[in-house]
Amino acid sequence: MPTIRAYDLDIGYDVVGAGPPLVMLHGAGTSGAKTFEVQIPPLATAFRLYLPDARGHGRTRWDVADGFQAAWLVDDVLAFVDALDLATFHLAGYSMGAVTALGFAVRAPERLRTLVTIGVTTEREPRTSVARRVMDPARVLREEPAWALDLAQTHDPVQGRDAWQRLLPAIAADVASQPLLTPADLRAITGPTLVACGDHDPLVPVGQAWDVARHLRDGRLFVAPDSGHDVLHERPELANEALRGFYRSTEPISRARANAGSEVSR
Repeated sequence: MPTIRAYDLDIGYDVVGAGPPLVMLHGAGTSGAKTFEVQIPPLATAFRLYLPDARGHGRTRWDVADGFQAAWLVDDVLAFVDALDLATFHLAGYSMGAVTALGFAVRAPERLRTLVTIGVTTEREPRTSVARRVMDPARVLREEPAWALDLAQTHDPVQGRDAWQRLLPAIAADVASQPLLTPADLRAITGPTLVACGDHDPLVPVGQAWDVARHLRDGRLFVAPDSGHDVLHERPELANEALRGFYRSTEPISRARANAGSEVSR
């Protein structure tokens, strides 16, 4: 499990597989290995997967008392891929990671061969209200002790004891205040993009996911039936097939974007 220095962080990450680079960004309060545990085996046969821990998560030490902002996570990904000398790459994100992925795609669209966002919206509500409730440490300890134990095991070894109890409210506060992307911002994303959500996602109503997809230049919408927010674990086979189909269908475009990026970087 290597680390790499990027800006003011030593970013912990996993790398697995062989092929074109695919950077995968995890959800709030967890890690890449856990978020994408069902997707890693099939995707690693076609891609070289990079799974960084976001600041304050897992092995990437960060004291949230110093702040937590979505824009910083975009900065971190940019520093991470630059440190790895990835001129262009595929990018995928789930939930908090999808917000980061969209932000990166708006800032540096020419760097991306393709983009996948899962469980994301550009609206304030209901995401803020649900995040505030779900990420309340007192509620987690009272109602979801198994999740509390998982949070402690994921974060405490590097972040310090009970660090997750400071992390979750910091993330929820950022959700309530972070700048929102506009339709014009989304139009700046030039590569093929898959927007995925569950049909019963309490954070991302299907209509909001559709709004994201329709404002993209090359947006495709995947709605998983009988699924909430955690599409990747609730409907893993369906999610994996949607990902495989997306990457197969966009291979000629992604190859051309990779070649164009290589020419620019010379």
